[in-house]
Amino acid sequence: MTERVTADMWFDPLCPWAWITSRWLLEVEQVRDVDIRFHVMSLSVLNDGRELPEDYRDLMRDGWGPVRVCIAVEQAHGAEALAKLYTAMGTRIHLGKEGLGRDMLVGALTEVGLDPALADAAESTQYDEALRASHEAGMRPVGTDVGTPVVHAPGPDGRQVAFFGPVITPAPKGEAAGRLWDGVLLVAGTPGFYELKRTREQDPIFD
Repeated sequence: MTERVTADMWFDPLCPWAWITSRWLLEVEQVRDVDIRFHVMSLSVLNDGRELPEDYRDLMRDGWGPVRVCIAVEQAHGAEALAKLYTAMGTRIHLGKEGLGRDMLVGALTEVGLDPALADAAESTQYDEALRASHEAGMRPVGTDVGTPVVHAPGPDGRQVAFFGPVITPAPKGEAAGRLWDGVLLVAGTPGFYELKRTREQDPIFD
């Protein structure tokens, strides 16, 4: 039997494309010998100090809260609690359109059985050092000219590969998810391979 391996994904809860990729990876977990482990990156950290359009600058300001809460939960309760919180947050943000504020945070924390007072982390810099360290761990192998999702996984020869993406919509299900995983690992594991891209013509589909 094939030994199960672990693949790691770095997400920011506000990113709809990362959300879709995360749901695809959970499908992959069911059809391939892969366990998915989630980690926090931050688009607010990535864009800190950059010149941004006003509307995106406002989004980056609001984006600090959810990732701080994610780090607080990971530190207090571990990776499994973080994964559950991400699902609760993502469902509320992307399907429920609840925004990034305290009501969403308290609702998500309560839904997964965590202390709603952890939402206070959104307004604190206490977790920023750990947030930046988690962000750096995810981004270091892929560089800073990409965002989220970022995935680290064992390639076809067993050596670790890291890549941005895939950016997909909607998330493939079942064996289709597995085939995409196989293909992504194949190209990511090819020395010198950097980019495969086409114009995105669809908005995120959250099926």
